[in-house]
Amino acid sequence: MREVLFVQGGGSGAHDEWDLRLVESLRHELGPDYEIRYPRMPNEADPRFATWRPALARELAALADGAIVVGHSVGGTVLIQVLAERPALRGLGAIVLIAAPFIGDNGWPSEELHPPADLAERLPTGVPVFMYHGEDDDVVPVAHVELYARAIPHARVRRLAGRNHQLNDDLSEVARELRG
Repeated sequence: MREVLFVQGGGSGAHDEWDLRLVESLRHELGPDYEIRYPRMPNEADPRFATWRPALARELAALADGAIVVGHSVGGTVLIQVLAERPALRGLGAIVLIAAPFIGDNGWPSEELHPPADLAERLPTGVPVFMYHGEDDDVVPVAHVELYARAIPHARVRRLAGRNHQLNDDLSEVARELRG
């Protein structure tokens, strides 16, 4: 069974009210050969990198070789930063960002996060990176996925027409690509 770690987004109720629907969609679409781990991140109403980093590092350390990591919204932003700072201890099968805010030039400011200029080079070597963003996202502008595409040129970028920040609670495209 292949492991998938899904990192929730931030905001009050994100784990149980919003991102659970994404996890359920992914679980349904991937089928029984995948086990999705969906930990509750600390203080989701006020996500802080300093608080989420150690929780995420523990989750990453517990993954088996070939695991897939998925981060939604701020969860994707924190995930990519943690992977850039300290690549996973085991070989990852894929990295997936969904509607992740880009921090840095032309993106959102942050006092906590300082993504490196060489982000792509700091990620685990040979691991495919997939980015999904709804073109109708009214939380994180679709322009953020373009900023990530420039920072990680080898990433496969998917802009989804008619989809919102939650990708309309439908991760069928993500599952299809991961099953490959």
